[in-house]
Amino acid sequence: MVWTPPETVDAVADGLAAHRYIADEGLATAVFLSLTLQRPLFLEGEAGVGKTEIAKVLSAWLGSPMIRLQCYDGIDSSQAVYEWDYARQLLHLRAIEASGATVNEDELYDERFLIRRPLLAAIGHQGVVPPILLIDEIDRADDEFEAFLLEVLADNSITIPEFATVHATIPPVVILTSNRTRDVHDALKRRCLYHWIDHPTFERELAIVRLRAPQVDAALASDVAGAAGALRDLALYKPPGVAETIDWARAVSALGKTRLDAQTIAATLGTVVKYREDQAKVHEHGLETLMRAAFERAS
Repeated sequence: MVWTPPETVDAVADGLAAHRYIADEGLATAVFLSLTLQRPLFLEGEAGVGKTEIAKVLSAWLGSPMIRLQCYDGIDSSQAVYEWDYARQLLHLRAIEASGATVNEDELYDERFLIRRPLLAAIGHQGVVPPILLIDEIDRADDEFEAFLLEVLADNSITIPEFATVHATIPPVVILTSNRTRDVHDALKRRCLYHWIDHPTFERELAIVRLRAPQVDAALASDVAGAAGALRDLALYKPPGVAETIDWARAVSALGKTRLDAQTIAATLGTVVKYREDQAKVHEHGLETLMRAAFERAS
């Protein structure tokens, strides 16, 4: 059996929607091309717009494992690719010495002592369907790791000097995400397809809230989606993402409310606005003014 990618952009959009991810045409097209051309997909955008979620949904839809590499400052190959289990190697060595047998150093670099980190696990995956390799927040890694990653993605292979060179039998579906805390080098972006995920329109955000929080009253979902959009217009330090909008709708619904009002916004603002300075800006703007803007969006 040979895995084949989806045949159309609509098939991608439908597949994602079946797993509760509503993608616009641009994102569905980017995913389709990534799967069809076997090219990494580089997703950039504000935190909370659904960059990481797309990898999780692809994994569920395609029925393949998701392997996540969380990037951070100082990450290197031992955390990203592989390392040797020195404790087990030492125990094995002591057992050989205790038995009086001759020590063969090659035995210490057997596959049983190899710890496969995300990149090696993805490249060495055995299966019909490619794994989803999520390289999350690549903008947090340094230039050296970026260059190393570029080489791995170009060759779809990893060399372990003491062991062997591992080649991908089926290349992983690679999703890279960035919150744009720094600019990623052009060389890596050239290797990838690129898509910027923006905050959703009111209509799309409302559809997402209705899908992810079906217990929320329809009128309340509309109010919250409109208010979330109005908050983003205030140029906050951290504007709310879709995840915060969903949490906000659930929180207000849990209070027994079916509509949003200024008093409820004040009581639940910490669900959607997570910085004190941003909350002060919201109150300075005026909760009644925010409500009017929210209703205008929903009308």
